[in-house]
Parts: sequence; C-alpha cells; structure tokens
Amino acid sequence: MKKCIALLFLFVVTVGFSQDWKYNFEEAKELARMQDKNIVLIFSGSDWCAPCIKLDKNIWQSEAFKKESTEKWILVKANFPRKKANQLSEEQEAHNRSLAEKYNVEGSFPLVVLLDKEGKVLGKMGFKNVAPEEYIKMMHALKK
Repeated sequence: MKKCIALLFLFVVTVGFSQDWKYNFEEAKELARMQDKNIVLIFSGSDWCAPCIKLDKNIWQSEAFKKESTEKWILVKANFPRKKANQLSEEQEAHNRSLAEKYNVEGSFPLVVLLDKEGKVLGKMGFKNVAPEEYIKMMHALKK
C-alpha cells in the first residue's frame, strides 16, 4: 500500500510540473486563443546544437520555467534533429520547415519566438547563459 501511495505521489508531482509541448502550431494557436495566452515557439536542433541542448537542460527543464510556462504560455517546439534515431515523421518535418520559413528565415538555432495568440511575432531571442529566472524575465520583456 505504501508503495502505491509513493508511486501515486511521484506521478502527481511529475505531471503537475511537466511541460505540455505542442508540435502542431495551429492547435497551439487555438489553445492560445481559448486560454488567452501568448505562444512560445522554439526552434531547436535537439541532437546536434550544443546551445539548444544547454537551453533545454538549464532553462526548459528548470522548475522555474515549468511553473511559469504552465501559467503564462502555450509552448511549441519545432525540432530539427539530424541523427537517424531521432528522425521525425515526414509530416512533422514538413510542418517544422513551414514554421521555419515563416518565423526563422535566418536559420538560427536555438531561436525562441514569442507570439501573440494570433501568431503575430512579439519578439525573438536566442541562447543566453543566464539563470532560468533571468531568462524568463528576458522572455517577458519581449512582449513590451
């Protein structure tokens, strides 16, 4: 019984602070409209881009970012992996390419794009080697 309670507690804590990354931009826009939130669109090379990997580990996985993103943003990830083991479906690759053609014409990695609920760009930023709380402040500053 104690094991069941411990596992249930672990599950609730994990789910409570897990991120809900979206991979379909239109779905994310609909959610953003319904919840009156801005969208954070992240262009990442998850298996080859060192700053992308560091941003994921230091910022996206931090408790501070998880809490803030749950309350303030709809998260969308456009990933561009290179390793065969991490290959995306053709449909997802095409979707990510179309997002890049519109929001990341520079081809920057990582690139964080803050958008309003209609998909209008409010600001962009890349990797910064700062604490999660500072990075979050910088993200909020993009909308001003």
